[in-house]
Amino acid sequence: MDAPARMSRIESRQNTARTANSVHFNVEIDIAWLAKNAKKRTVREFVDEYTLKNGRRVAVLGEGRLINLASAEGHPSSVMDMSFANQALSAEHMAKNGKKLEKKVYPVPADIDREIARLKLRAMGVKIDKLTPEQEKYLASWQEGT
Repeated sequence: MDAPARMSRIESRQNTARTANSVHFNVEIDIAWLAKNAKKRTVREFVDEYTLKNGRRVAVLGEGRLINLASAEGHPSSVMDMSFANQALSAEHMAKNGKKLEKKVYPVPADIDREIARLKLRAMGVKIDKLTPEQEKYLASWQEGT
C-alpha cells in the first residue's frame, strides 16, 4: 500500500467516533437524531456508520442497543446458571450469617465462588489439577513475571 492510501485510511479512522451502549437502557445513544441528521450505511453485521453533514462519522455497534445482548449471544444459560447459583448461595450465606455481618457491601465469599466453579467444570467434564505448594507460592508472589 502506498503512503497516500495509508494516510487516507488513517485519516478516515481518526474521523470516526465509535460508540457502543453497555448500560441499562437503549436511550444513551440518540439513534433517532442520527437517522434524521446523517446518512447511514451498514459496514458489517452489528456495525452501522452514520456520516454527518460535516463529513465526520459515527460508528454505532449493535444498533445502539445493549451491546452484550444485541451483538453477542446475550446471556447464555451456560453463564446464567453460574450467576444464579452465585446469587442463591450468597443469599443463603447472608441468611445464615446475617446477624454477624456488618451492614455493608461484601464480595461473594471465595469458598462459594470456588465451589460453583468446581461444580461447573465437573459438569463440563473438566478435571482440575491441584496446585503444588511451589505453584501456590509463585501465584501469591510478585517476585517473578511482568
